[in-house]
Amino acid sequence: MTHALAAAWQDGPRAVAARAEELLADLPRKADRTPEQRRLLGAAVDEARRGRSTFMAEHGQALYDALTHARTRYLWLDELVYAAADLLDGLAPTREQMSAESVLAQADKEGREIDQAIFFAGVLRHERAGEHLMDAALRPTDRSLALLPEFTAHGVVDLGPLRVELDGHTAHLTVTNPAALNAEDNDLIAAMDVGVDLALLDDRVKVGVLRGGEMTHPRYQGRRVFSAGINLVHLDAGRISYTDFLLRRELGYISKLHRGVLPVDADGNVLAGHGTHWSTRTVQKPWIAAVDTFAIGGGMQLLFAFDRVIAASDAYFSLPAAQEGIIPGVANLRLPRIAGSRIARQVILSGRRIHATDREARLICDTVVDAADPAGPADLDTAVAAAAEELSAPAVVANRTMIGLAEEPLPVLRAYLAEFALQQGLRLYAPDVLEKTSKFGRAT
Repeated sequence: MTHALAAAWQDGPRAVAARAEELLADLPRKADRTPEQRRLLGAAVDEARRGRSTFMAEHGQALYDALTHARTRYLWLDELVYAAADLLDGLAPTREQMSAESVLAQADKEGREIDQAIFFAGVLRHERAGEHLMDAALRPTDRSLALLPEFTAHGVVDLGPLRVELDGHTAHLTVTNPAALNAEDNDLIAAMDVGVDLALLDDRVKVGVLRGGEMTHPRYQGRRVFSAGINLVHLDAGRISYTDFLLRRELGYISKLHRGVLPVDADGNVLAGHGTHWSTRTVQKPWIAAVDTFAIGGGMQLLFAFDRVIAASDAYFSLPAAQEGIIPGVANLRLPRIAGSRIARQVILSGRRIHATDREARLICDTVVDAADPAGPADLDTAVAAAAEELSAPAVVANRTMIGLAEEPLPVLRAYLAEFALQQGLRLYAPDVLEKTSKFGRAT
């Protein structure tokens, strides 16, 4: 199989990809290129990417099987794409090429992550390969498994941008990135993956709660904030990774919130396709989101994966991704189902802000607590505790599983993620995005 793949790659798109690399090697840095140099390079790169896309459409399943030993090995996203680069020279960027890109501002990069996007989209479009890849991302991380004994012993783990605490049968995940208004960056995504794992793997936990911590920002000093979405300063600086942030976020911890964690044994091997009991494939638990102040962008996206959303009356929700130029994760799949097509278009395409007291907010959150009441924060805590008690009922997990199957069948999610993987990679390097993030970076 590997020999046939190599032959198909070498006899077709490999030469085109090599020509693009040769042309790039002879050019000055991106900012110093002439319009004609940019035109010639752009045409060569487009031709190479067309060849990669065609190859993945025809051979993506066979390639994935070769990389995973006929789907008997589970690889993390970075492991998989670099293994592909090692196997077929020029199909995807190497570690060395990505390392060179990582030190550059977003506008100065060559956009090699687009080639990673072509690879992942190609894998996800094949049913068997795509579902196996989605399962691979549901495994607990190595750091989660290493920290689980500490969490079990002490009931608290500090992950830097995230704190995980056990209170009775409830795991409280508190985002602690105050300098950036709890905006998401690479480090927070990695921490969220671990925090969700710990809550799902600890048998004492019946319900998980996510809430933003208190701010140090002068405008919100001492107030809790749920999330300001993607960290645009980091995006401008080139510190938002396509694989470790944009793709891992959707396939990793958000999918775990929705679909559960896939258990592994002491050696990291998936446990025979089922969870802690023979009747369950993944370990699932109900989740509550407690929203203070605002849930912007990625913060609002998160709410669609939760079983209960509780908000303060002065909170608001928005998805300014279209204005920023990117795609708001899986929100385009979930929000039309939750709130209807018209509202979804207003929020996603036009940036409409929904306040917790708006009539339409009832489609986004379940409970609104009066923030003007002196006891407001305490009442929000009380509402969270009551919801956690209600959702700890034995039949909740089975029923949320069935709701998930009805609302979002796996083939539908996989097809969406395949297109998202490609389009988000392209948007990451679109001229309008680079212009907007550069302005934001200069403003800060």
